Amino acid sequence: MAKQAEGADERPARRRGRRPADEVRADVFRVVGEVLLKEGMADLTFERVARLSGVSKTTLYKWWPSKGALALDGYFHAVEQTLAFEDTGDIRADLTSQLRAFARIMTRTPAGRVVTELIGQSQTDDELATAFRSLYSSERRRLAAERLARAREQGQIRPDIDVQVLVDQLWGAVYHRLLIPDEPVTDDFVVALVTNLLDGITPPHGAAT
Repeated sequence: MAKQAEGADERPARRRGRRPADEVRADVFRVVGEVLLKEGMADLTFERVARLSGVSKTTLYKWWPSKGALALDGYFHAVEQTLAFEDTGDIRADLTSQLRAFARIMTRTPAGRVVTELIGQSQTDDELATAFRSLYSSERRRLAAERLARAREQGQIRPDIDVQVLVDQLWGAVYHRLLIPDEPVTDDFVVALVTNLLDGITPPHGAAT
């Protein structure tokens, strides 16, 4: 059995009662996020989440029809702040910072395994696949595309560039290494991704080949 989240199971369950839905969901997200980022999905169960959050299993099943849906929602809220996209005015610095934060979560916590498990489960779970696209992947793409679009407006990126393709080039490359880990996702890899994208890979015009 995976090691339990430190201190989590020692906390008494919250008092049950009629609490605002947002407060109830916040407790669930906190518990699920703690378990996932410290342990992964192995020991994430509705029973355990109910006990730690003080939320009834009936309520949990009403809001989340499967363990995958519960894990996805909890994971998204757990990493939302860490993966927030900064806007310092320097697109190179912001891309590098965000990709580094993403790579750290994916490689240095159980979160990377959680995401790959969710992607795998979504291939046979239509509800989870829909939730994954709407809650996680589409939202992450939107935030990245908005930051890249602002850089395009500021003249840091050519006006004819499709920012959605840039998103695929950068984050798609990281996901590729996570799903097919022939090579590790290192800091040098992240820097090279951004450098190759922004500086190009062809020699300057007129340079010898």
